[in-house]
Amino acid sequence: FLRAATEVKKGTATVIITATGSNSSYGEIMKMLAVEPEETALQAKLERLATLIGYVGTGVAVVLFIALMIFWIVDCDSGQKDWGEDSDEILEYFIVAITIIVVAVPEGLPLAVTVALAYSMDAMQEDNNLVKVLSACETMGNVTTICSDKTGTLTTGKMTVVR
Repeated sequence: FLRAATEVKKGTATVIITATGSNSSYGEIMKMLAVEPEETALQAKLERLATLIGYVGTGVAVVLFIALMIFWIVDCDSGQKDWGEDSDEILEYFIVAITIIVVAVPEGLPLAVTVALAYSMDAMQEDNNLVKVLSACETMGNVTTICSDKTGTLTTGKMTVVR
């Protein structure tokens, strides 16, 4: 059996390749070892906030569209506007409502949080705290007491207090 990156230094051989990449035995092992990263508490809160902002933006857009349509109908009934000639304004009202929905969705929110966590990671490094995972800054930001062993190393992400 030959593994990936096997080099033949001398001689000749005939090889039948049965699987490559993720279909090879090594790839199957790596697929079994792969773990999906868990969603952090901050990511869950941001997801809820983004969903709420999206719903509020959609609600505001619908209310605005209905209000503009009511004003347009009143103007048409009073004779200030013509039903046929000014019907293009309905399309403009719809475009304004869609624009509000698009603007309300916070696409830059995850990026802003990532940048903030990167700054906090840098600040922790200045305090001689080595942070390997960016989401650890979020966890450490909520900590009031840190328990460590005699070397000052936190070896696992879970700590329990025993009396």
